[in-house]
Amino acid sequence: MKVDPLTPVGAEVTGLDVGPLSADDVTALRDLLAEHGVVVLRDQADADDDTFTAFLRSLGDLAFTTGETPLEGHPDLNLISNVGRAEPPRSTFHVDTGYVARPPAYTALRAVEIPEQGGQTLFSNQFRAHDTLPDDLRARVEGRTLRHVVTGLELGPDDEAAADHPVLRPHPVSGRVALYLDAPKRCAAIDGLDEAESGATITALLEHSTREDNVYRHAWRAGDVVIWDNGAVLHKADHAGVVGDRVMHRGMVGAYPGVA
Repeated sequence: MKVDPLTPVGAEVTGLDVGPLSADDVTALRDLLAEHGVVVLRDQADADDDTFTAFLRSLGDLAFTTGETPLEGHPDLNLISNVGRAEPPRSTFHVDTGYVARPPAYTALRAVEIPEQGGQTLFSNQFRAHDTLPDDLRARVEGRTLRHVVTGLELGPDDEAAADHPVLRPHPVSGRVALYLDAPKRCAAIDGLDEAESGATITALLEHSTREDNVYRHAWRAGDVVIWDNGAVLHKADHAGVVGDRVMHRGMVGAYPGVA
């Protein structure tokens, strides 16, 4: 593989095709994701939903978020699309399904239709966000947990709807500490802080971690597949000024390979 790091997070990787992966490729990709947070695979025009699913299954069992729209014929994948919508979709920086005790390790998008203009996906470097935390903010959250809650989805009676995770979360593969946050409405409270201080702290953490100098904007090309580590980055779609159809197929991997 050839690895070209991106700034301030991510890497473009060549020499790896979307499809079933060897054990060595799984180890290499897992380590790349733990280090860089986002891996961009260009020129994957031959990939379809079968090879995309096989690629993800090489990394582990697939996860699916209850309440999302499954893809016809591929129930482990879901459809992300602006087609036929009177209003553009809304997106804020978030992690995927952070309100469960064991959130998905990885999320991947396969570009199916690229708009003529706009439609970037943004990723924030949550390792760097941790490393650059102001001392007073770090002291306020050291050793504390953040309650993540579900919003906007209809869950079944057996589905998890809330979970507590460390604000300063060691990465399950590398052990490197990341600032582990979610969309503002999904961040219910930081333990040990009153409501006002908790809300102000969450706002300050999100503003710090999603500053422009800490964000990589991925401009999609036909044939792109992008996979990212939910323990290392926040992400959001930029739907402002999109011209044309934007269609993505998404899949998630439930656990980190080799991590109990």
